[in-house]
Amino acid sequence: MLEVIGTGFGRTGTFSLKAALETLGFGPCHHMLGMLERPDEIPLWSKAAQGGPTDWDEVYRGYRSSVDWPGARFWRDLVAHYPQAKVIHTVRDPEGWYDSARSTIHRAAMDDSPAASPVLTEMRKMSREVVWDGQFGGRFTDADHAKRVFAEHNRAVRAEVDPGRLLVFQVTQGWEPLCRFLGVPVPDEPFPRSNGQDDFEAMLDEHTTPAR
Repeated sequence: MLEVIGTGFGRTGTFSLKAALETLGFGPCHHMLGMLERPDEIPLWSKAAQGGPTDWDEVYRGYRSSVDWPGARFWRDLVAHYPQAKVIHTVRDPEGWYDSARSTIHRAAMDDSPAASPVLTEMRKMSREVVWDGQFGGRFTDADHAKRVFAEHNRAVRAEVDPGRLLVFQVTQGWEPLCRFLGVPVPDEPFPRSNGQDDFEAMLDEHTTPAR
């Protein structure tokens, strides 16, 4: 059963938040990139993207938290299905978010290189269904449209989630607001900073056959 639901789009610090939640005892935490190691989950999300009935308890079996896409696409369903869960909405300035997403996750999703492993190929297909064709209507390369979707999503979460269960969070704020919101002590270690562009490229390289 989910205890924490992350509603922020990918590239708003979701991988750092995943690491932080797991450090605080709210793991395992679901994140898009984790499906590279758990490919059996991919068809469940494709079905959800296609509008099929979704058993969220089955999708999230074994998880205590969720961040990033694909979960962020279905945030309304998750917030309603897990009414006791706390909601963390990661934010970032629209320009920085768009530039980061365009140069990393969108570029990777649109890459049809035959060098990709079967798992990476399936995850790319699913991410297009859920995110790039679903969330952005196939228009992510229209920067104004993409940033408008981003802004509308941020407004909707703030407007629709009970303020008593919502934390709007920038990962640069570190442990204090996050721990206060979750009611747990601040760890005696630095707040995790992960999944910069170099980290992202390294993860993809593990599932790509080197060119000969």
